[in-house]
Amino acid sequence: MRNAYHRVTDMRPFERLLLTVILAFPAVAIAQGCGSLANSYGPFDYRTSKDRLEIVEGAHFTSDVETLRAGATSSVAGDIDYTLRASPNHHRALNAMVNLSVRVQKAKPPGAHYTVDCYFERAFRFAPDDGLVRLIYGVYLSRINRNREAIKVFEDAKKYEANNANVYYNLGLAYLDVKDYPNALENAQTAYRLGAPLPGLRARLKAAGQWREPTQPGDERRATDADGSVKR
Repeated sequence: MRNAYHRVTDMRPFERLLLTVILAFPAVAIAQGCGSLANSYGPFDYRTSKDRLEIVEGAHFTSDVETLRAGATSSVAGDIDYTLRASPNHHRALNAMVNLSVRVQKAKPPGAHYTVDCYFERAFRFAPDDGLVRLIYGVYLSRINRNREAIKVFEDAKKYEANNANVYYNLGLAYLDVKDYPNALENAQTAYRLGAPLPGLRARLKAAGQWREPTQPGDERRATDADGSVKR
């Protein structure tokens, strides 16, 4: 597993830290059974209703559930699902469902009502302006080697998280995975300008002979070769 900026397994960095719903999730996702958002409790926006979600988290999204050690009231997937029905854009619960899916190597973990793609479709439908949902989804797509889809999601995330180093770092890695070196470099330079602390992306670009230092602080697009010529 790569570093936390590429393959996030702990949501705490996000606290520091698709195309639009129509483009990213055509009617196909709904047809697969992503379901209504109506729920007996909620649904509540994770960003603004954390007080209302305390009761849900206390009963269903315990530390054991979040770390996939054990379920609280049912299976781990069942408790995460309950949390995501009460708050479709619950960042930590989405991340936990991603981790569970990757662990069991199933798009629909046993005990879940929906596939991972559907949980994100529901989150986008409920909170279309939530950039962190896009970031988490992009990381999931990268983890299962759907890199070109991940690129589209990360690019869309930039509209909502324009100063989030995690978005650019992960986007740079996704471009690198498909050998699009110019875009990988551009996003890497932006990520480091915004404070990304991990050296992995830079190291991979250097290993590929593609790293260039920006010529000016804050200018992620221009870099100068050793011979003095300027590349864009």
